[in-house]
Amino acid sequence: MSNQKNAYAKLMNRYDDVLTGRRWWSWLYMHGIWHTDDNQIAREVLATLPDDFSGKLLDVPIGTAVFTHQKYSLLKQAHIVGLDYSPQMLEITRARYNGKMPHNLELVQGDVGALPFEDASFDAVLSMNGIHVFPDKERALSEMYRVLKPGGIFFGCLYVKGMRPVADWFARNILEKKGFFMPPYFTATEFHERLTALYGSEVEVKAPCSVATFRCTKR
Repeated sequence: MSNQKNAYAKLMNRYDDVLTGRRWWSWLYMHGIWHTDDNQIAREVLATLPDDFSGKLLDVPIGTAVFTHQKYSLLKQAHIVGLDYSPQMLEITRARYNGKMPHNLELVQGDVGALPFEDASFDAVLSMNGIHVFPDKERALSEMYRVLKPGGIFFGCLYVKGMRPVADWFARNILEKKGFFMPPYFTATEFHERLTALYGSEVEVKAPCSVATFRCTKR
């Protein structure tokens, strides 16, 4: 068991290095290819939820919780459900909390294309760096819309094509071939149009680089 925990800890550290840019090579990867700072994007996205948020939040995919675990420790009045298709990702999240999972955080293995929740179950749905990974994006967006309550917010960030040629090349030729990204990809305009078709006028998409942030409210 200790060997397994050590293996998950090593994987967690690798993910953290890549996503947070805390190593010189991952800093170059983040800024040179994507021309962005994922740490700042995460702060902007998570600021959508006040620390006294008391509703029910779905985080899909929760991944390794590298950007969210500190925020979730503050959301003491919320009920948080973190869903991921990968059991390994869920184990890494458990390892991150070092056996002290918050009482209000529930981890669920499942498919975003067939969410195991009733209609209008959540006050907020968060999807950080997940939509460009989903194989059936239309189905995923419809499912996340379905489980959101009227008046609830859908927010997060994703890779959008057409903003930076080097990022588009890297997504297609490296990340896609390794199975980390899944086509097709949205441009910022296409994504805004898709969200508008679901949510109406209460849609905001910001794409200063190849990572766009978004927020919309369900009518």
